[in-house]
Amino acid sequence: MTASTTRRTTTARSRIAAVGAIAVAGALLLTGCGDQTKSKDSGGDDGASKSTAPLADKLPQAIRDKGVIKVGSDIAYAPVEFKDDSGKVVGIDPDLAEAMGKQLGVKFEFQNATFDTLIGGLASKRYDIAMSAMTDTKDRQEGIDGDTGKKVGAGVDFVDYFTAGVSLYTNKGDTQGIKTWDDLCGKTMAVQRNTFSHDLAKDQAKKCTDAGKKTLKVEEFDTNPEAETRMRSKGADVVSADFPIAAYSVKNSGGGKYFEIVGEQVEAGPYGIAVAKGNNELRDALQAAVQALIDNGEYQKIIEKWGVEDGAITEAKINGGS
Repeated sequence: MTASTTRRTTTARSRIAAVGAIAVAGALLLTGCGDQTKSKDSGGDDGASKSTAPLADKLPQAIRDKGVIKVGSDIAYAPVEFKDDSGKVVGIDPDLAEAMGKQLGVKFEFQNATFDTLIGGLASKRYDIAMSAMTDTKDRQEGIDGDTGKKVGAGVDFVDYFTAGVSLYTNKGDTQGIKTWDDLCGKTMAVQRNTFSHDLAKDQAKKCTDAGKKTLKVEEFDTNPEAETRMRSKGADVVSADFPIAAYSVKNSGGGKYFEIVGEQVEAGPYGIAVAKGNNELRDALQAAVQALIDNGEYQKIIEKWGVEDGAITEAKINGGS
């Protein structure tokens, strides 16, 4: 998502480098977002017992005592995190969190929120971490508002765990000649607010105006499903989202009859688990857990399960985004 701060942002960069075929059978993308309540299912089991978890001693004592890591997440972004028909939280992030919990001896408890409130939730200690297809960017690391260039917070640290790019998609059979972002002048885009896609859209609108062309009209929504609904009703011409999300919607919405991807994905960047500045012990424990999953092969099994192998990383970096 590269103009501001977050890709699903708090000011934006993208929520994969390529997804191949997203092989998730039959799960419907449900909105379930923004209610600021704990989800029906936390998306993980109780993790390994503290006595057997190999990395338990790396966690802060307060979290070890609680046995829980509270996760802020926008649970409406299949296949990264979403609710299945029973209301259970499923997806790439919940599966990775469950596997990390076994390394750390704790349970990861997912709590639903709108995406643009997640970093604030870390600052207020509502959550211990945010894990929600959030792109690791310098602006987010430094607490900079990408639109104004002003410092608006302390920033966060990221533990990188995946790579993703941004795609455009339209109603099926109604591409209107859109192949690249430069084809968007004079069009209307529906997009999730404060995401990297939102930032790219605002940048493109300015480029259209500066070039003396009709501007790109950008309509923003709390969730990506709301943006898709707007396009389905012909209120918008195109939607932008991270490639795995776009590919999942194209494959599953209306049994594959609703949408189609246009053009190539752009602006690939790392997804990161966000941790409040100064919480270095928790950050480093999470990095160790992600790296352990990469090294023992569990990471690869999870991303293959969701058909997102092309977004795999080999090193869990801290603040690797630019």
